[in-house]
Amino acid sequence: MSIDPRIMKSLLQLQMMPSLDLNGNENVLSSASGQDGSSMFDTLLQQYMAGGTGSSALADMAAQPGMISLEALSGLVPLIQSAAAQSSTAGDSSPSEYDAYINAAASKYGIDPVLIKAVIHTESSYNPNAESSAGAKGLMQLMDGTARGLGVTDSFDPQQNIEGGTKFLAYLMRKYDGNEQTVLAAYNAGPGRVDRAGIKSNEDFTAMMSLLPHETQRYVAKVQRAKDQYDGSI
Repeated sequence: MSIDPRIMKSLLQLQMMPSLDLNGNENVLSSASGQDGSSMFDTLLQQYMAGGTGSSALADMAAQPGMISLEALSGLVPLIQSAAAQSSTAGDSSPSEYDAYINAAASKYGIDPVLIKAVIHTESSYNPNAESSAGAKGLMQLMDGTARGLGVTDSFDPQQNIEGGTKFLAYLMRKYDGNEQTVLAAYNAGPGRVDRAGIKSNEDFTAMMSLLPHETQRYVAKVQRAKDQYDGSI
């Protein structure tokens, strides 16, 4: 299940919210861990997203030395429950809902529709209203400056966003001679960053990916995994 970037931002803020132990000292919620070493916050969220009440995670958390009472921890329940509920609906849009736009853009710009779907899946989990903390918007997460250059006037309009994002992919495909890993790295980090790293091909990417942000390295791998999944579903 994917979580809207705005929901994720709220969850991270909640996760770092300080709580007080019985001596008045600050504890960070994310430092409380279950037996498997995972964040108790994550465990609680996962229980809600799985349809549970989260009571066992709360009890485990309250039982840890220095943590505040179960009653006090229960105050987090409505916040996490709300976030989980929103997470479950944020990605309600499905790939098929946008197939007509995707296929039209793919045909117009000569891009594999499966690649477009994989980028949308990775960028926004098919949430047309997604907006990152950096200001990237819509299904293919276009920055305002990039969107304007692509002729997009409303990045939250699915048809415009897919058209613009695909047009940008086509530009990158031409620039990097169809080297998909390099194209995806440039889509995420920007072609200027990729060019400064001296990366021009997939071989360059493999050899010099360490020169790019870790986020970009992970992004390329995520899109390619998503593409494999979409390929397998056709």
